[in-house]
Amino acid sequence: MNEQKKQEIFAAYSKGTHVWGKLFSAIILVLLIGAPFLMGSILGALPDLGAVGKAFLSVGLVWLASSVVEFLVYTPMLGAGGTYLAFITGNLINMKIPCAVSARDIVGAKSGTPENEIISTLSIAASSLVTILVLAIGVLLLAPLQPVLQSPVLQPAFDTVVPALFGAMAYKYYRKNIRIALVPLVVMALLFVLVPSLLSSTSFMIMPSGAMAIGIAWFLYKKKKA
Repeated sequence: MNEQKKQEIFAAYSKGTHVWGKLFSAIILVLLIGAPFLMGSILGALPDLGAVGKAFLSVGLVWLASSVVEFLVYTPMLGAGGTYLAFITGNLINMKIPCAVSARDIVGAKSGTPENEIISTLSIAASSLVTILVLAIGVLLLAPLQPVLQSPVLQPAFDTVVPALFGAMAYKYYRKNIRIALVPLVVMALLFVLVPSLLSSTSFMIMPSGAMAIGIAWFLYKKKKA
C-alpha cells in the first residue's frame, strides 16, 4: 500500500472519529447534566437553581482554565480518537494518560503520527473496558472486601498509588529533558511544601509549571540556534 493510499484511509478514519466523537460527547454531556435534574424531578427534590448557579461560578471559573489547559496538553498526546474516549470515560490522570503513554512507548510511536492515534485509541478503549470490569467485580465484592479495604495497614498504600505511578513515569521524561524539567519540578515541589493548600489544585497548577517548561525550552532552542 503506497503512502497516498494510507493517508486517504487515515483521513477517512479521522473524519469518522470526529463525527462519532462529537455525537457521543454531546449525548454524554446531556446525560450527565440531565440525570441529576431528572432524579430531582422524580423525587421532588430539585435544588434552588440560583444557588446552583452561584456554586457553579465559584468553582467553574477556577476549573475552566484548567480544563482548557488539559485539553490542549492531552490532545496531542492522545490524538482525536483517544481524546474523545478519554474525556467521555473520564479518569484521565489516574488511568487513561498513563495507559496511553505506556502503550505508545512500548510500540515506539511518536506524538502526532497516525500510529500514535491508533495506539492511544486502542489502549484507552482497553483501559475503559478493564475499568468497567474491575468496577463491576468490585461492586459485587464490596461487602466481603470492606474490612480489608478499610484496614489501617493498607490505607497508606492507597494514598500513595497515584504519586508512585506518576513518579515512575515522570522520571523517564525528566531524565531525557532534565534541563527543561528541573526548574518547574523544583519550583512546584517547594511551592507545594510551603503552601500545602495548593495540593487540592494540582490541575490548576499545570498552567504555571507548563509555562515555565515552555519558556525554558524556547530559551534553550534560541540559544542552540544562535
